[in-house]
Amino acid sequence: MSRPQQITVLGATGSIGLSTLDVIARHPDRYQVFGLSGYSRLAELLALCIKHRPQVVVVPHEHAASQLQAGLRAAGLNTEVLVGEEGLCQIASAPEVDSVMAAIVGAAGLRPTLAAVNAGKKILLANKEALVMTGDLFMQAVRNSGSVLLPIDSEHNAIFQCLPQDFSRGLGAVGVRRILLTASGGPFRETPLAELEHVTPDQACAHPNWSMGRKISVDSASMMNKGLELIEACWLFDARPEQVEVVIHPQSVIHSLVDYVDGSVLAQLGNPDMRTPIANALAWPERIDSGVAPLDLFAVARLDFQRPDEQRFPCLRLAREAAMAGNSAPAMLNAANEVAVAAFLDGRIRYPQIARIIEDVLNSEPVVAVDELEAVFAADGKARVLAEQWLSRNG
Repeated sequence: MSRPQQITVLGATGSIGLSTLDVIARHPDRYQVFGLSGYSRLAELLALCIKHRPQVVVVPHEHAASQLQAGLRAAGLNTEVLVGEEGLCQIASAPEVDSVMAAIVGAAGLRPTLAAVNAGKKILLANKEALVMTGDLFMQAVRNSGSVLLPIDSEHNAIFQCLPQDFSRGLGAVGVRRILLTASGGPFRETPLAELEHVTPDQACAHPNWSMGRKISVDSASMMNKGLELIEACWLFDARPEQVEVVIHPQSVIHSLVDYVDGSVLAQLGNPDMRTPIANALAWPERIDSGVAPLDLFAVARLDFQRPDEQRFPCLRLAREAAMAGNSAPAMLNAANEVAVAAFLDGRIRYPQIARIIEDVLNSEPVVAVDELEAVFAADGKARVLAEQWLSRNG
């Protein structure tokens, strides 16, 4: 019998990380945890170490490392503790590692994800921002290293399942007309527009179908999450922005669809549970039990669809414009959004101001070429400065 695959989970204490560890624990003969990382939830990270016994764990700074080491010693574990971005890159690229779950939210996940790519690992990509920011640089690194890139977002995983295996020949060559990217519409799909000025962070984080962290929940409410997914889909599937259409589907049962030139439309359906795409990617091209209950179509009873209203969801328009502009625009979009969402969650701005900040930042700087990683980080940094300046002027 072959040895279990060694898995590193970047962002282990988040919802994606926990779902990944749940699937791994169901198949101890197939998978073993090599490395874990966490940011602020040290008690939860220690509990995960005790349960999954990784060889290495990464925390953000030395103080956290000292705290975690004391807990590990008390539990009788000799897990190695590393610190910071360098530690993340180490557990992502270690020779022992077979697959890396890239689930650190935002720009912070970029360097360790690229380290895993450059080391030729199988990448389970939940950190969409890494691909949004670097685009062609990221995909070129995948091609150069021979890394296998598998999408974890439920929508991109659905598209992956509905495309033929040779889709890399080009969507036109395999008969694809367009990609239909589904969105729940979030908690404000039917809220009167005038009331959006008064929504609270807790209301924005109350997603009707999915359990997610606060930042991604706000992105879902604004549909920036779908905008970032549109950009990600263009890179993953070599699609033009006009080939990707967003469809609001409130039940979150159809996770996305692929429309073929012969009139066929293939869809992937399932309960809204991230363990399904995680299990699909972990075992690909095989199938394994994910722990997700079978879909009960009789309980679902109906499937609804509608066009997104860009007056209600201006972030979706901004993301599509950034996708069409390319170069530095997606990195600046993502950075401005991260600053704006953090300000909203801290109570510094109102919900509609998220989109206003992003649009102001994008209109403040010309789009420039990003043909190396440092140019990406320069665009990211510039956008953050501009967003903070907006907050200072309007705070």
